[in-house]
Amino acid sequence: MIEELLKIKQDALERLAAAQSEAELQALQQDVFGKGGQLTSILRTMGQLTAEKRAAIGAAVNETKQELEKHMNEARARYKKKAQELRFLREELDITEPADFALPKGALHPMTQTYRTIRDALVGMGFSMFGGPEIELDDNNFTLLNLPLDHPARDMQDTFFVNEKVVLRTHTSPCEIRALQTLKPPFRLVMPGRVFRVDEVDASHSPVFMQMEGFVVDRNLNIANLKGTLDAFVHAVFGDDVKTRLRPSYFPFTEPSAELDISCTICGGKGCRVCKGTGWIEILGCGITNPHELQNCGLDPKEWTGIAFGLGVDRMTSLKYGISDVRYEYENDARFLKQF
Repeated sequence: MIEELLKIKQDALERLAAAQSEAELQALQQDVFGKGGQLTSILRTMGQLTAEKRAAIGAAVNETKQELEKHMNEARARYKKKAQELRFLREELDITEPADFALPKGALHPMTQTYRTIRDALVGMGFSMFGGPEIELDDNNFTLLNLPLDHPARDMQDTFFVNEKVVLRTHTSPCEIRALQTLKPPFRLVMPGRVFRVDEVDASHSPVFMQMEGFVVDRNLNIANLKGTLDAFVHAVFGDDVKTRLRPSYFPFTEPSAELDISCTICGGKGCRVCKGTGWIEILGCGITNPHELQNCGLDPKEWTGIAFGLGVDRMTSLKYGISDVRYEYENDARFLKQF
């Protein structure tokens, strides 16, 4: 049996040296170590031997088995490494090679483009960014802005209430209160953010939309400062050919208050369906900060004056790009967005 073991070992080593694949290794393992394999057959005949010969043959079988398994594991490691190298070669990608196809390019959402244009225009005029939370105290959203509990202007905003003292903010103006309470004037701030109102969804309304507000506090500010700031801002966003006008209006937190109109960006001021034939389009509300608001935040209105203006980014986007329905700006329809 020792001679037979030596022959089995020699034949297995020759097959290992000639093997070229994992499949050949599997076949060799089955022939040598399988249920009907050569070593298994020898072990089955050991019961016919004497105890002394069984010990010798058993030791020889184990030695042969361990040596062959060692060589087979080494061969498997070589084949595995070679297969990995071949896979790397197949999957190799030359990143310096020019692509033979055009990759699709994305673009910023039109509202994001408009927001950045507005922001950059105001920052270029010396404004700094300032923000506040979307879930706001009722006092900051209304009371300190000169809108006490019984003020009729509250009804116009149909607020989403969290509880009696907390609301989803209906405008970015609570940022004014936070600025007055935390910053030392003078300052010039631009305050962007989402706001919430119980509006029915239609071509010009959304219950969630984005506002931007400009707020300046300094000494001896007046309507001329407000008008000059807004003129510079409008020309930066819409171009030098667009005209502006202030039209008297009412807001509880400004006194006096006004709406800013610009010459229609669709018809150039000649009159069309969008501007209802007037040649003008209202884009934002503005005014001189009400003295009560300054007093509510601990400032002396005889020393400090404020000017403020607020606008809807979606409305500005519609005017800038000629979009007829604000819902297009929120639905993320790829057919609409790819135009930008």
